[in-house]
Amino acid sequence: MNRGKSKAGNSERFSKVSYLLLSNGGADGVRTHDLLDAIEARSQLRHGPTELFQFTTGRFFSSPFALVALPACNLRRTLQVLFNESKLFTGFVLPKMIRNTHFALSSLRTARVTILALALSAFWFAITIPALAQQQGPLPPPTSSGSSGYPSMGNSRTSASTTPSTIHSEEAITNEPPSLPVEQIIQRFSQHESEFKKERDNYTYTQTFVLQTVDYDGNPDGEYRLTTDIMFTPEGKRYAHDTYAPPPSLSRISMSQQDLNDLENIQPFVLTTEDLSKYNVTYVGRQIVDELHTYVFDVAPKKMEKNERYFQGRVWVEDKELQIVKSYGKAVPDIIKKNNENIFPHFETYRENITGPYWFPTYTHVDDILHFTSGGVRIRMTVKYANYKRFGATHKIGPAVEVKP
Repeated sequence: MNRGKSKAGNSERFSKVSYLLLSNGGADGVRTHDLLDAIEARSQLRHGPTELFQFTTGRFFSSPFALVALPACNLRRTLQVLFNESKLFTGFVLPKMIRNTHFALSSLRTARVTILALALSAFWFAITIPALAQQQGPLPPPTSSGSSGYPSMGNSRTSASTTPSTIHSEEAITNEPPSLPVEQIIQRFSQHESEFKKERDNYTYTQTFVLQTVDYDGNPDGEYRLTTDIMFTPEGKRYAHDTYAPPPSLSRISMSQQDLNDLENIQPFVLTTEDLSKYNVTYVGRQIVDELHTYVFDVAPKKMEKNERYFQGRVWVEDKELQIVKSYGKAVPDIIKKNNENIFPHFETYRENITGPYWFPTYTHVDDILHFTSGGVRIRMTVKYANYKRFGATHKIGPAVEVKP
């Protein structure tokens, strides 16, 4: 993904509004906070802390909503306190609303109390909101899984459109040696991958792709959706037909041509015999994934040729049929040029046994942070492959359904 531009905030405008509110003085030329301080000091000598003191210095002051609620809900009681205490301070130039009976409220005097509360509320926001933003800091990277010994997707809050539809289980990787020589396992599963690739090229299916950028609160703030049907012409030529492609709302990143190519070729990774010579394949151990006993292999390109795309990560091979059932990694290399950064995420792809010995990719999930020089951008992505149907067949191949007698 390429880095895009982000939108600027409006904190400067907010601080100017706060300053204008706070610059208004008290009633009749007397600064309001001086007047309240004097009244409060005298009142505490006679009665102890007043209700006004509890509102302005106690626990209610920790919330701006309590200050806004003061003139709305407790105006009569507050003015009554001011009225009672004003008799002892005839030397002050007090507002008429305090010297007169507290039942004679004018709209102008009520507005002054309201402005005071709103000014204090705005002042509270201006101080605390920047402080909270500084305390939050950068978004932490996705958590790692301790069971597999290899990085996996984080489990942060996700929206319904990018939430994994199935909970996968896996046990710890063991150092138990394989039942066959490692080289023989690699040769056999790569041969099966070559057969599977040819077979998959004879299938139609629907591919649903959803990419979202995620803000610091874990909520999507941009989206790219694409639904594509992989089909055949009557003459047998395979082609892709986009059936749903709403305008994207991404503002911080953009999809590149390499992203679209990786979506087709790298994320549903197939390690054929023809491609095996390009990679180093290293045996890691054994692991049970979703009740499947698998061999685990690390895969990395031996050499990266210009304009070529590769997979780097890990694959899980079922230990009976020797078919790849899961892969985790990323497309490499990242493309870093002057004024252009094309960074690619880590992904996890699961396969299912659709027909015969073949395991077809059915689900890819991404929850990763793309680290640009200008800052990290968190993304979530899902790719679903459904409705597999062999070209020329009269029925679709899907999950098995139990038929009760």
